[in-house]
Amino acid sequence: MNKGTVAWESPSNIALIKYWGKKGRQYPCNPSVSMTLKNAVSRTCLSFTERNQEWLTFEFEGKNVGAFENRIQNFLEELKDELSFINDYTFHIKSENTFPHSTGIASSASAMSSLAMCLCSMQEQVTGKKYEKDEFLKKASYIARLGSGSASRSIYGSYATWGKSNAFSKASSDYATPFSKYVHPIFKDYQDFILIVSSEKKKVSSTVGHSLMKHHPFAEARYDQAHDNFERMLGILRSGDLNGFIEVLENEALSLHGLMMNSNPSFTLLKPNTLLAIELIRDYRETTKTPIGFTLDAGPNIHLMFPKNELSVVNKFVDEELKHLLENGRYLKDETGLGPKQIM
Repeated sequence: MNKGTVAWESPSNIALIKYWGKKGRQYPCNPSVSMTLKNAVSRTCLSFTERNQEWLTFEFEGKNVGAFENRIQNFLEELKDELSFINDYTFHIKSENTFPHSTGIASSASAMSSLAMCLCSMQEQVTGKKYEKDEFLKKASYIARLGSGSASRSIYGSYATWGKSNAFSKASSDYATPFSKYVHPIFKDYQDFILIVSSEKKKVSSTVGHSLMKHHPFAEARYDQAHDNFERMLGILRSGDLNGFIEVLENEALSLHGLMMNSNPSFTLLKPNTLLAIELIRDYRETTKTPIGFTLDAGPNIHLMFPKNELSVVNKFVDEELKHLLENGRYLKDETGLGPKQIM
């Protein structure tokens, strides 16, 4: 095939159990589990033609962003052994998000997973070989992992694990594994309000943060904690234990940011309003017994998570007590999603 175009939409995901620290070729130092989102997505269109002097052009939301293009170029270079056809084509890639990038909402997860889906679709077109669905998704998850570890989990809807663990025999560090069929009904349509405390680009990238775990004094203790929390969270997702979910969820969020604050060099991604909002969330939960909990990715923005049957009361709580702490009063309403979908 001389030319063609493919396009995929792929969601971000929110890690319930965080992976922080990696080794080798994008392998995690501990297992993780995430919930795939529905509305926070990246849409990527990949057009390809016979190779000419210009190997790659990349636009993000209509603009040439050099840092992003360099990352995509390095990613494609990395894939030449897995996808040998890459050398034969020139790529024109356009991508856009439904949410602000580089603010701790895992934009690399949605971006790299959507690109991985495009590359796997392209492989089917140029080779004429169609994969079975499970094989296609596993290949896409493997490819996505090489671009961004958390992207491997965005290939699957609902819930997914990544990282080998004795607690789940199907789990792998090479690619993510779907977990949705084991999940209690209360978690099938779980809600996630993303509270935008700040949309500024974070000062320290996740890549740098991961690298600081190599000589972190608490690294081994953290990996032991993550293995224990991973095993516990899988049991919670099966049983529907909301109190246990909140306990582990928040423990993981604060552990992640604690590791950042006591690394060397140290860095802090939380903002004052992040901490104020966390206190209000905890006070509200204590006084009303509403099962809401929070988590954080590598950024200042809060993921407020709760069962769908609490939607109306949580809407009221956010509007009346949290909105004034948010940048321009902005928050994104999201929930458990079904995973990527092909749009071209």
